[in-house]
Amino acid sequence: MSTDKSARPDEEARREFWTFHMERSAELLQAMQQQPTEESGEGFASIPEAATAAGVEMWFSESKIAGDLERIFYIRESLIPDLMAIGRDMNDRGWILKIEDGYRTQEMQTQLGRKPAVFDMIVRTCQWESGGEKPTLDLIKRRSTCLVANYPNVGTHTMGAAVDISVFDRTDGAEISRGKPYLEMSEVTPMDSPFVSAQEQQNRADITAMMEAHGFLHYPGEFWHYNKGDSLYHLVTKSGEAAPYGPVHWDPQTNAVTAFDDVSSPLTPPDLLATLLDEALARIGSDSP
Repeated sequence: MSTDKSARPDEEARREFWTFHMERSAELLQAMQQQPTEESGEGFASIPEAATAAGVEMWFSESKIAGDLERIFYIRESLIPDLMAIGRDMNDRGWILKIEDGYRTQEMQTQLGRKPAVFDMIVRTCQWESGGEKPTLDLIKRRSTCLVANYPNVGTHTMGAAVDISVFDRTDGAEISRGKPYLEMSEVTPMDSPFVSAQEQQNRADITAMMEAHGFLHYPGEFWHYNKGDSLYHLVTKSGEAAPYGPVHWDPQTNAVTAFDDVSSPLTPPDLLATLLDEALARIGSDSP
């Protein structure tokens, strides 16, 4: 992402939209933290096994998170039928649902926010947002909350209630374009980004309609993220009910879940975040031509 202040005539408009979107996401996640959660203890089920059993053509990411973390294609058991219905609807339309990510452990979520492959992206984006200037630690803290769920009570993946997705054409295997492939971190990232084509906006809308027809609501901050049953879902739907899914540790051997002891402390504390910022700036500087 360019940090040249004169890079494009619409550069400032893109930056303004990004900042507006990030602050909007921050407000949404702050409200999410106030939603009550009463962990149900519901276990997990394998998405690939369910797709095979249901005869649904579904793809799964073969990459690792931040380069070396194995993905866990599991989700809460009661969400499986809805996900299979979505996959079937997409097959009927001539599409294939690809699951990019599912449940993340606390360790995975923590490492995701610290890995240079991801953290450098956050720093570069904040640097661009700041007009090419060195981003402040406060800005990095705020953006890390939105971009990598640095607080457990806003991390729907650790709740086992979210999937990140892409969609492909069943005939030729071409991706149904939404502006950029998963995983993107730019002004194109918000679901309502005006910086994608009309067709790409329509693709986002059509995919979202199919997901939401079975209760998986979109997160406005990311065009690939959908969730159901967690505190964000109950906030958006104004259900007035406590969310049954909170951040949990999961034992694959027993399928038992245990709620996090602490959901309100940052996974990466401010002092470590400051160190990571210095290290990232050194790397980014050394990458400059």
